[in-house]
Amino acid sequence: MNGRRFLFDTDFRVRESKAPPVVQAAEVAEAVAQAHARGVQEGRDQAESEIRVRLADAVDRLGEAVAGLIAQADIRDAEREAEAMDFAVSLARRLAGTALDAQPMAAIGDAARAALQHLRGVPHLVVRVHESLVDESEALVKQLARERGFEGRLVVLGEHDLARGDARMEWADGGVIRDRAHIEAAVLEVLGLPPDDPPA
Repeated sequence: MNGRRFLFDTDFRVRESKAPPVVQAAEVAEAVAQAHARGVQEGRDQAESEIRVRLADAVDRLGEAVAGLIAQADIRDAEREAEAMDFAVSLARRLAGTALDAQPMAAIGDAARAALQHLRGVPHLVVRVHESLVDESEALVKQLARERGFEGRLVVLGEHDLARGDARMEWADGGVIRDRAHIEAAVLEVLGLPPDDPPA
């Protein structure tokens, strides 16, 4: 009989196997690296998201600012156009007024020519002009009447309330009026501007 001796010094508990310390440190380092990479990526994603939000907000604010600047520019352009139109109308009036003051007979001659085109067999023509232009107007209208074959009676009357250069030509069934104030009002109407008070 073979007998076994008791192994009193033997520890029969199951021992946990321990990985060598080098392997454990490598795993920890890999886990830390992965966590760091995830953190960096999450940080980048969050930063990009914030940048997109800020960029969208900046674009919106820029769009509003540009729209405001365009609106202000449109208002300034409209104001400049209105000022330019006012200046042009004022200058045209001044030039026209200066021309009429310098040569009022030219406008009266134009009115007389327009009237004499319609006169065939009319017994008389009455011409009303500013009282200071009666003699010159009579000479001019008589000359134009002869040139156009008008054989009726010609009467030239002075009116103190007519502007120099304005004239009224009247005959039995018609007439021609050359009125600077009405011409200016018609021009203003065509230009879409409000009429001014008639000159005194």
